[in-house]
Amino acid sequence: MSRIGKQPVSVPANVKVQLVNGTIKVEGPRGKLELAYHPNMRVKYDEGKRVITVERPNDERLNRALHGLTRSLINNMVKGVVNGYEKRLKIEGIGYQAKYEKGNIVLTVGFANPISIKPPEGILVEVPDPNTIIIKGVDKQKVGQFAAEVRRVRPPEPYKGKGIRYEGEVVRMKEGKTFASGG
Repeated sequence: MSRIGKQPVSVPANVKVQLVNGTIKVEGPRGKLELAYHPNMRVKYDEGKRVITVERPNDERLNRALHGLTRSLINNMVKGVVNGYEKRLKIEGIGYQAKYEKGNIVLTVGFANPISIKPPEGILVEVPDPNTIIIKGVDKQKVGQFAAEVRRVRPPEPYKGKGIRYEGEVVRMKEGKTFASGG
């Protein structure tokens, strides 16, 4: 039995849940999310206990995999509409910086021209200082995907550590070439 799939998802009082034709809709103080789950999964919502449960028809490999996945996706939706998700990126390097202009992030990270990236709908971006980018939203997948797209512009390089990294990310540094005085 799936340990994650068996656990019920508790729903806070300020969240509304609707189940319609294989789709679950979750609405909370921060926004709305919708998920079309796999037809093999049975999702039930008990309004009295304020709990969502996910059941699977049998122990086939696909159904076992979908059981935990569906429960995790629903749990992430509930957490997202209540608290939201946030990713922080740090920019390291001399002259490397970011600014927020006209709804776009403009990155100056060592290329000839600055790079402009437009965030997807439902994603809020803050640039409190030139070396920090904060990406917020209710959809965990969208927040993580957009953070990865921003990081991909200039990932941290292993010799000097210059580039865009997640806050708290450890970049393993390499030693450069050393030239031996020879004979």
